[in-house]
Amino acid sequence: MTISAQRCKFEVKTGNGTTKNITDITLGNPTILKSVGHGFRNGDVIGLAAIGGATVLNGKTAVVLFATADTFAIAVDTTGAAAYTTGGTVTSAAYTFVKGVKSFSGLDGAADELDATDMDSTAKEFLLGLQDFGKFSLDINIKRDDPGQQAMEAARASGAPTPFRLTLPNGDVASFSLLVKSTPMSGAVNALLTGTIDSRITGEVVWA
Repeated sequence: MTISAQRCKFEVKTGNGTTKNITDITLGNPTILKSVGHGFRNGDVIGLAAIGGATVLNGKTAVVLFATADTFAIAVDTTGAAAYTTGGTVTSAAYTFVKGVKSFSGLDGAADELDATDMDSTAKEFLLGLQDFGKFSLDINIKRDDPGQQAMEAARASGAPTPFRLTLPNGDVASFSLLVKSTPMSGAVNALLTGTIDSRITGEVVWA
């Protein structure tokens, strides 16, 4: 089904949201967590802590997948890990909406080609290297008082990877981290002040 770009939603992480208790974990790939009435939705970024038994999950950051009222999955392979025993918390990330976006582009990376040719080859042979998810840019109308645009400026100043979320009008969510490289602006006679937020994706893009 064709999707309109109108009403796409752009959000940047600005802190932590709610913390919920974990009551059960089913190991595997994906890993299923139970947290009664958690309130999370697909695409939310969460952090895990204080888990007994399956301690391999402590300190992990993951994206909520396949959310139901009391359970959700994360794309973490815990096959063979120690069994869950007790406790644990899950804390969601808090996001701020970025206003003034006129257009966007990105997710344009490509994996490197690794030359696997050797003396037994009858033609050039290649394997794909690590996936590169490329760049992500927002063209905006400058709104200096917008908390979302301020957060993107802060991410540029810090140089730290910053979680970001793109929600499509059909409800699909892409979660990924950005390195905000530059935020140039431009203006002219009888024109709005506009700008570009130019970023590099670091790590994976997870769709939910």
